[in-house]
Amino acid sequence: MIKIKGLRWYIAGLLCLASALNYLDRQTLSVLIGTIKTELSLSNASYGDINAWFLASYGIMYAVSGRVIDWIGTRRGFVVFVSGWSLANMLHIFASTVGHFSVFRCLLGVFEPGSFTGGVKAVGEWFPMRDRALAIGIFNAGTAVGSVAAAPVVSVIALQWGWKAAFFITGALGFAWLVPWLLFFRQPKDHPFLHETERQLILEGQREGAAKPRAARLASLLKMRETWGCVLVRALTDPISYFLLFWIPLYFQKQYGFDLKQIGLFIWVPYAAAALGNLSGGIIPRTLIGWGWTLDRARKTTMIFMTGTLLVCLIAVTQIANPLVALLLVAGMTFCHGGWSNITLPAEVFPKNAIATVTGLGGALGSWMGALAMLTTGRVVDDWGFTPVFIACAVLYPLALLLVYVLIGKLGVERTVPD
Repeated sequence: MIKIKGLRWYIAGLLCLASALNYLDRQTLSVLIGTIKTELSLSNASYGDINAWFLASYGIMYAVSGRVIDWIGTRRGFVVFVSGWSLANMLHIFASTVGHFSVFRCLLGVFEPGSFTGGVKAVGEWFPMRDRALAIGIFNAGTAVGSVAAAPVVSVIALQWGWKAAFFITGALGFAWLVPWLLFFRQPKDHPFLHETERQLILEGQREGAAKPRAARLASLLKMRETWGCVLVRALTDPISYFLLFWIPLYFQKQYGFDLKQIGLFIWVPYAAAALGNLSGGIIPRTLIGWGWTLDRARKTTMIFMTGTLLVCLIAVTQIANPLVALLLVAGMTFCHGGWSNITLPAEVFPKNAIATVTGLGGALGSWMGALAMLTTGRVVDDWGFTPVFIACAVLYPLALLLVYVLIGKLGVERTVPD
């Protein structure tokens, strides 16, 4: 039997590709919405409603999908969730009304969270403790790859064969991904392609972390102001994530007259900037800590810098007529939003047995608040344009930063969760 050296890193690569396809499917509608709106006479309010359905189901399944994968196993779990979101994306070819798009986006939201809860579980199964942070970083990097690839890939397909072909082809890629997944993913203890030395490394590394504390009680966590700080920060900032993810292509089409070809040529830039921002949100504080700063001072200084720069970009973009300058300002927004690193806050104040629960609460509430924001955004854009939305975003960042200081407090100090 052939043995594959470093097989666990190939598994991480497969997980990275899954999250890239996840975000590619998620972004397909955002890239095509200008074309679809014209063809089907949809309003911006209708587009907001469609996105709200996606986020409502996504928020629910953010908390549920992990339990499903725990029940049916990682291998079968990925088959179910990847097949589900891929089919949901392909079903968009039958959409001709707001109701159709809403149903298919809701279905997409049901299955897409499984990529992330399943990815974390797969890393836990395949990597010793010391390698897990890097492995999670690799698979999570796929979100940036998918966002960057969406504009050029989707626009080229749509220009060649029409918008329905773009949904069909990007969805079909998920089924193609399942082939190597089913061939290569097994549990390490009985994987036929795994070198025995790597198997022992994985299994021994797992035993190092086998003694886990009991999960923190939800009731106890809800009594802590730090929990509410982390959750409310996500509630304020996640809607901005979804605005930047779903509305930026339409903004450049409506405000600057970009056609589908120009979307493909230029709109990858803000999403590439977001990826750099995600990296910078960790690199900058780590560098400052290396200079002798505390984690609390380093992280909060970084967040203050990102907030200040965001305010400048958000206000300036409402006054700009040049599309190139506007593109750079929006890229500045996405960079700083990524650098804000709101998702890391629970890991900076809670013990290991509480981080996942607090993160899940924040992600679910953030998705539901994003759904409400989508319902509002479309109507605001129809009546007043994008300026009020940018101003609202400018208000939310300082409020979120205030919550960090008032509710969460000092970062880098692990709290004790009461029994």
